[in-house]
Amino acid sequence: METIRERIARILREAERPLTAYEIALRLGMDPRAEREIYTHIAHLAKSVRRRSGGREFVVMFPPRCRNCGYVFRDIDRPRRPSRCPSCRSTRIMPPMFMIASRQTHKR
Repeated sequence: METIRERIARILREAERPLTAYEIALRLGMDPRAEREIYTHIAHLAKSVRRRSGGREFVVMFPPRCRNCGYVFRDIDRPRRPSRCPSCRSTRIMPPMFMIASRQTHKR
């Protein structure tokens, strides 16, 4: 039996494109409104994936973006969906998206 974090890791590895917390919750069969719980799991998962793979894999977060003016929230320190754009005050925020990527090893 897989833990929820192992299932999230599997979903992110198998995904063809980056996924939002909402999409991850749907694929897990959870209530899609459980985004905060997914963000918490992803924050812990990021550390586990890097540690277990010896630095070969890592969780990539594509930052949230304002749908109104295009402002990109580059300076957030943890996975979350901001409530309002600091530039235009819009609440139309595109949530962060996640995927697991691996480093390519180069042989010379």
